[in-house]
Parts: sequence; C-alpha cells; structure tokens
Amino acid sequence: MVSAGDFKNGLTVEIEGNIYQILDFQHVKPGKGAAFVRTKLKNIINGGVVEKTFRPTEKFETAHIDRKDMQYLYNDGDLYNFMDMETFDQLAVNADVVGDSLKFVKENETVKVISHQGNVFAIEPPITVELRVIETEPGVKGDTATGATKPATVETGAQIMVPLFVNQDDVLKIDTRSGEYLSRV
Repeated sequence: MVSAGDFKNGLTVEIEGNIYQILDFQHVKPGKGAAFVRTKLKNIINGGVVEKTFRPTEKFETAHIDRKDMQYLYNDGDLYNFMDMETFDQLAVNADVVGDSLKFVKENETVKVISHQGNVFAIEPPITVELRVIETEPGVKGDTATGATKPATVETGAQIMVPLFVNQDDVLKIDTRSGEYLSRV
C-alpha cells in the first residue's frame, strides 16, 4: 500500500480497479482548506491519460508490472507467438494487444512483454532496429534538396520516409518509437 502523499513519478497503482502509472504529481497546500495531491495518471491498459486529485492520506494498492524479455517467433493470423528465453515456454498474444508495436520487428528478435498478474497488455520493441530496404525509388543525381525524403518499404513491410540517397538493399537503423530513419548501417 502507498499513500497519495508518497507518490513518485513512474509508480504504478491500482485505483478503482484500473492500473495507472503516475506521470506527474504535485502537492498543493492552498492557503485555506486542506492540502491535496494533484496527479496526472496514465491508464496502462488502454493508454488514456486522466487528471485526479487525492487527499494525502488516501491509500492505494501498488500494482506490480512484469517486463520480461521474450523472443518474437512468428505470427499466425490473429495470434503473435513469443518464447520465454529462460524456460522456453511459448506464449500466444492476440493481435489487438500487439497493435502496431511489432511493425519494425523481425521474427526471432527480442522484445519486452509487459503484463500485470499474468495478463499481457503491451509489447515493447527494442528502441532501435536494423532493417533492410526492399523497395524504394532510385535517387536522382543532383536531386539533393536539403531535408528531402522519399518513401521506402523495409523488410517487415512497414513504410518509412528516408533521405533521397538511400537505395534498395541498404540496411537502415530505425527508431521504433517514432518510426524515423536514424542512419545507414
């Protein structure tokens, strides 16, 4: 149990049956009346952000979030299959839980599977990945306007915007959080 007066950024708590992560908090002591804690909370299951206020003495159950490294094996229709690297147990996760988080991840790559009480609610890909370009328009010599980009399709099927000098079969480093091209490898 943790009281609202002891909140810290990043702490996960259970409030009204939902799991929230504290993004921001502020102890407020108005000149008149009792002190309170103003918080900005992110629902870790659906991603929604809410603002709530609490009395500093209110107590909440801390929620334990498991982050486990697992290997992404393959996708068969609506199920994405992962393997625990230590026990070799396999886990199938529904496509609606995975969403777009694996669009830059190849099979056999390591990802973080995030769960609460055994229920998987998110997949966290590595921050950067290296992928080969399978299709892009050829760069035209002399067409070097500053910051100009063109679309390219990488080996996972995702499309990103790349500088004009990138060619087919180049290997690129990509930031999975924003989908941005970082550099050629």
